[in-house]
Amino acid sequence: MDATYLTQDKYDELMKELEELKTGGRREVAERLKHAKELGDLSENSEYQEAREQQSRIEQKISQLEDLLRSVSIIEKSSAGNTVIKIGSRVTVEKGGQSIAYTIVGSQDADPALGKISNESPIGRSLLGLSVGASAHVTTPKGDVAIKVLRIE
Repeated sequence: MDATYLTQDKYDELMKELEELKTGGRREVAERLKHAKELGDLSENSEYQEAREQQSRIEQKISQLEDLLRSVSIIEKSSAGNTVIKIGSRVTVEKGGQSIAYTIVGSQDADPALGKISNESPIGRSLLGLSVGASAHVTTPKGDVAIKVLRIE
């Protein structure tokens, strides 16, 4: 199984969500099921059916989070003096005549509006392993672009 790259903040957020689902989410569903059973005939009890569906969704989400968190690799904070772009690097590139800063993160942390791009995205993938002054041509959904690495932090 391939590693899933997460920042420590995202890892903590997902662990909190998992714990909440295991405790509060399960407890809430159990209470709904108990209440629905008290209403009588389960075969025609829509509240019971809805609670069972919610229980299924919660258990599925718990399973997904546990699977994801089993393969996590925490992204180390980039330190000064890095000469090669890696996951966790903050990099400034020239793209289309503009200077743009990106932080290379795992797909779960990606938020292009905040300058966080996935290591699996076309640009993220093409930047990995480059050093200052290197250039790359990237095929994106919007077409081919040329990028040049200006700075690595």
